[in-house]
Amino acid sequence: MIRALTGFATRSPWKVIALWAVLGIAMALLGQAFVFRATQPSAGEFLPATYDSAAALKVAEEHFGVKPDANPLTMLVARADGAKLSDSDERTIDAEAAKLARREVAMPKSQETPPFAEDHSQVPRVSPAMTAPDRSFRLLSVELAGNPLDPGMQDLYRAFRDHARAEFAEAGLRTGFTAGLADSVDTADAEKTRSTIVGIAMLAVIVLLHVLVFRSLLAALLPLLVVSVIGGAAAGVVVAASLLTGVQLDASTPQLINVVLIGIGIDYFLFLLFRFREQLRSRPEQTGRAAAAEVAGRVGTAVTSAALTIVAAFSTLAVASFGQFRVLGPAIAVSVLVMLLGSLTLMPALLAVTGRKMFWPSRGLRREPPEGMAGRTGRRVAARPMTMVLASLALLGALAAGLAGMRMDYGPGGGGDSRTAAARTAAEISRALPAGVSDPTTVFVTASGGGKVETESLGGLSKALAAVDGIGRVTPAVPSEDGRAARIDVFLTSDPQGQRARDLVSGPVRDVVAAHRPDGTEVHVGGTAALFADISSAVSGDLKVVFPVAAGLISLILLLLLRSLLAPLVLMISVGLGFAATLGASALVSQNLLDRPGVNFMLPLVLFLFVVALGTDYNILISDRIREEMEKPGPARAAVARAVRHTAPAIATAGLVLAASFGSLAVNPNPGTQEIGFATALGIMLSAFVLSVVLVPALAALLGRSIWWPVRPRRTDHTASRHTGGHGRTDRADGPERPVPVG
Repeated sequence: MIRALTGFATRSPWKVIALWAVLGIAMALLGQAFVFRATQPSAGEFLPATYDSAAALKVAEEHFGVKPDANPLTMLVARADGAKLSDSDERTIDAEAAKLARREVAMPKSQETPPFAEDHSQVPRVSPAMTAPDRSFRLLSVELAGNPLDPGMQDLYRAFRDHARAEFAEAGLRTGFTAGLADSVDTADAEKTRSTIVGIAMLAVIVLLHVLVFRSLLAALLPLLVVSVIGGAAAGVVVAASLLTGVQLDASTPQLINVVLIGIGIDYFLFLLFRFREQLRSRPEQTGRAAAAEVAGRVGTAVTSAALTIVAAFSTLAVASFGQFRVLGPAIAVSVLVMLLGSLTLMPALLAVTGRKMFWPSRGLRREPPEGMAGRTGRRVAARPMTMVLASLALLGALAAGLAGMRMDYGPGGGGDSRTAAARTAAEISRALPAGVSDPTTVFVTASGGGKVETESLGGLSKALAAVDGIGRVTPAVPSEDGRAARIDVFLTSDPQGQRARDLVSGPVRDVVAAHRPDGTEVHVGGTAALFADISSAVSGDLKVVFPVAAGLISLILLLLLRSLLAPLVLMISVGLGFAATLGASALVSQNLLDRPGVNFMLPLVLFLFVVALGTDYNILISDRIREEMEKPGPARAAVARAVRHTAPAIATAGLVLAASFGSLAVNPNPGTQEIGFATALGIMLSAFVLSVVLVPALAALLGRSIWWPVRPRRTDHTASRHTGGHGRTDRADGPERPVPVG
C-alpha cells in the first residue's frame, strides 16, 4: 500500500502536484472561511451534563436566556473630571445605557473580511448593575453574542466600545471595559506586533536551518510551501467534518493543529530530503525520479509508522469524559492522516520532479561529506555505550526530580498583559468592590417538579451564603421571566480565576447550598470558579484512562513495525523517561523560577501526547536505520555507529524545527500557553538529542542484534550491499548469505 502510493506519486508527479494544488488550496480556503463557525469558545459546553456547573449552564440557557456563545462584559462609567457621581449622573448613565440597548451595532467589514464570514451585527444587551460604595463609578452589564475568537466578532466589540465611549463622552463621562471579550481584544491588540515578529522569526529560523544544512534555497523554502498547502488542506478537512457532524471544535484546536502540522510535516519532508541526498550521493548514475521512488518507498514505511503512532496517541482522547479532549484528539488525528497522505504523495512527487536540482547550487552531491559531528557521536556511542546510557539516565533523572513537588493549576490560564485598558479597568473596579464583581459565581434554583420558585423562600440560602468566609457580597434572588427558576449572584473576594476561588466554590459554597436548599428545589452553582473546579475533576479522571490506553496503542504499533518484543520495550522506556524529565523540568521552572501556583492542568496530557508520540517519531527513524544497518555484515556496534552518522543530522534538524514551532508559543502572554510552548520544545529537544541520538543507539549497541529478538534482521553479503551503494536494503542478492558473528 505504501509503496503503491509512493510509486504512483513518482511515476505521475505532475498529476499528483496538480491535484494537491487544486484540492489543497480549496480546502484551505474552506477552513479559513468557516473555522469560527466550527469552534465552541465556552469550556463549559464540553463538560458532561452530570457536573454541577454544566447543569447550571443549562438552567441559565433555558430560563434566563443566556446563549452558549454569550460574551458578558463589565462596563465602567465614571465622571471625566474624577468627581463623585451624583444622582443626576446616575440617571444620565442609565438613560444612555437604555439607548445602547436599543441600537443595533453593525459589524465592520473590510477588504480583508472573508466572503463567507458570519455577520455578527446585533443589538447588545445592556443593563445597569451597581454603583461603587464610594460613588466613584457605576457599572453596566453588557452582553454580545458570538465566537470571541472570530475577527469579525472582535471588530464588532471595537465598534460598540468606540460608539459607547463617544456617547458617554458627550455627557462628560468616561468609560472602561473589562472581562471576557474586552480582555481578549485588548490583549490581542497589544500582542499583535509581537506575534507578527515571533511568527516571522520562527519562519526565518526554519529557513536558515535548512539553508545551513542543505546549502540550497529551494530545499529551504519548498518544505514550508508544501507543509502550508497540506496543513491548510488538513485544517479544511477538520472544519468540514465538524460542520457536517455538528461536533464543534475547541477554540484552541485550530492553533494546535497548525503548530503540530508545521512541525511533523517539515520533519517528514526532512527525513525524505536527507535520505534523498544520501541516495543521490551513493548512486550518481541513478535518475532523480528513480532515486525518489526508492527513497520514498523505504522512508515511507518509517514515516507511516511514526504518523500512526501520533494518530493512535491522539485517538485515545476519544475515550475522555471532558469534551474538550474528545474533540481535540480526533481532530489532530485526522490532520495527521492528511499530512501522512501528503508525505507519501506530494513530497515524493516534488522530489521526482526536481531531482538533483532540489539541492542547487550546493555541490555536496559530488562528494561524500566528512564524518562530521554526527559521525563522531556515532563512534562514541558505539564505543562507550554503557557510559552514554548512564550519562543519559543521570540527566533525565535529575530533571525528573521536579515531579516530587509538582502541583497542578486548574485555572483557565488568564494572565493577559496587565498594562492593557481592560486590566486597568479591572484594577480600578477591584479597589472599590469585591474582586469577583466582574465575574460572579451564580447559584441557580429550580423547582424539582417544574413548578414556580418563590424568591421569598430563598432568604435563608442567601443569608447562609453571605456568612461564608471569602464571599464579599450576595445579591437578592432574581426570578426568571417564567418564574420557574431564580438566580443569586455571589461576589467572591478572591480572583474568580484563582485556586482560592475554586477551592471556595467546590467546598464551602457547595456545602452551604446543599445544606440550605429549600425543600422541593434543585440548586446548582455556576460561574468561572465552579466551572474550572469541575474541569479539574474531569481531567484528573481522564488522565488515568488516557495514559495507559495511549501507551498500549503506541507499544502495539512499535511491535508491529519493529517485529520485536525487546526493541519496543526499549523505545517505550526511553520516551517514558523523556516524558518524566520534561514534566519535572517544567514543574521546577513554573513553580520555583516563575513562582506560579503549579503547572497548567493541560500540560501533562499535552506533553504525554506530543513528547511521547512525536518523540517516538525520532526513535522509529533511528531504530529503522539501525535495523537496516544491522542487516549488513559486520559487528552490531559498527552498524549502530553508521546509523547514527546517517540519521542524526535529520533528527537534529527536525528536532530544532519542531522545537522552534512549539517554542514560539512560549512568548504568548497566556501563562498556560507559555508553559506548553516551553515544555513541549524542551521535550522535543530531549527526544531528539538525548533519547534518539544517544540513549536508544547506546542501548542497541549494548544489546546487539538480540535487541530484535525473536526476529533478528536478515544479513546480506558485501556484494549485495554494493547494489545499493552501501546504503539501504538490497534490490537483489548475488550469492548466498554468509553468517557473521552476532555483535
